[in-house]
Amino acid sequence: MSKLSETEINKRLEKLEGWQFEQNSIQTKFEFENFKETFSIMTRIAFEAEAQQHHPEWTNVFNTLSISLSTHDAGGVTEKDFKMAETIEKLIQTS
Repeated sequence: MSKLSETEINKRLEKLEGWQFEQNSIQTKFEFENFKETFSIMTRIAFEAEAQQHHPEWTNVFNTLSISLSTHDAGGVTEKDFKMAETIEKLIQTS
């Protein structure tokens, strides 16, 4: 999978509210009601990430989940990252 240009990335980000391009990755942060809710959505994301064979770099502190996506093999952001971001958004909306 080939790396997207910064122009392509920024255009695609227009459709993903709350995501930005920083440090050669697309990133976002979510806040939930409590740790249990945060961990629950992380578990759901983990199953989808495994199915897509694309695993996010993420951190969790209590009710906050920070996610960073890039395709290491391509050296930057690819279509694969946007597919994962869109999956994450759908999971968040249905939780």
